[in-house]
Amino acid sequence: MENVTLSDLHILLVEPSDTQRKIITSLLIKEQVGEIDAVSTVAEAKTALRSHGADLVVSAMYFEDGTALELLQDIKNASELQSTPFMLVSSETRVSRLEEFKQAGIAAILPKPFQPAHLHRALKTSLDLINEEEVELDLFDIKSVRVLVVDDSRLARNHIRRVLENMGLQSIKEAENGAMALTLLKDEEFDLVVTDYNMPEMDGRELSEFIRFNPNTAHIPIIMVTSEAADSAKMSNIQQTGVNALCDKPFEPQEVRRMLMALLSE
Repeated sequence: MENVTLSDLHILLVEPSDTQRKIITSLLIKEQVGEIDAVSTVAEAKTALRSHGADLVVSAMYFEDGTALELLQDIKNASELQSTPFMLVSSETRVSRLEEFKQAGIAAILPKPFQPAHLHRALKTSLDLINEEEVELDLFDIKSVRVLVVDDSRLARNHIRRVLENMGLQSIKEAENGAMALTLLKDEEFDLVVTDYNMPEMDGRELSEFIRFNPNTAHIPIIMVTSEAADSAKMSNIQQTGVNALCDKPFEPQEVRRMLMALLSE
């Protein structure tokens, strides 16, 4: 199957402001997006998606009849829609509100106002989520690489799994927290661990330390996925626990591809 390009994209734009709809639509046209449907409410968006779907949803945060989070959850809970990439465009800066979207596995978060370069990168990330491009490794057959994904959010695990599967990985197990991950690590062999940082029972830092201090697992590369700022107090010393790479949420395919090639080629 040929890869989807920007000119093939069918985007559903959900934006309550007439002015903002016109601005964003014009920027999408400049990016040579093929088809753009624009609606102004959550209800209209749900109707449009169930009527004719979309390759990508680009949505504001707040509406008279609901929020983008309600729309995103509706998409993720519908089997026919759950793989649709979702891009948030918002002036919201509260970490707690944005965290809900990051945990749900969205493609990108764009601030208002945003620069064309930001939009281009977000669209490229969305295409990476739609298209499949197998990673080529010197030392491994990518299909045989055994990955353990650890995250307490089901939606986040689904998003990470989709990114990895699009790169050709087929052997993927999941755990809801570090304690469950340790049980799997005792019983099975893995070539890579992708773990969230903030989790109940045992967080990503504790899990990484257990992996590194156990001779049977000390060799396994660890990618930690987090929405924490890289220069935060929590993250400042995290690599001392043996984490090989830090990856921001949203989990961007190009960044992950680079990490995989570096970690699994050593």
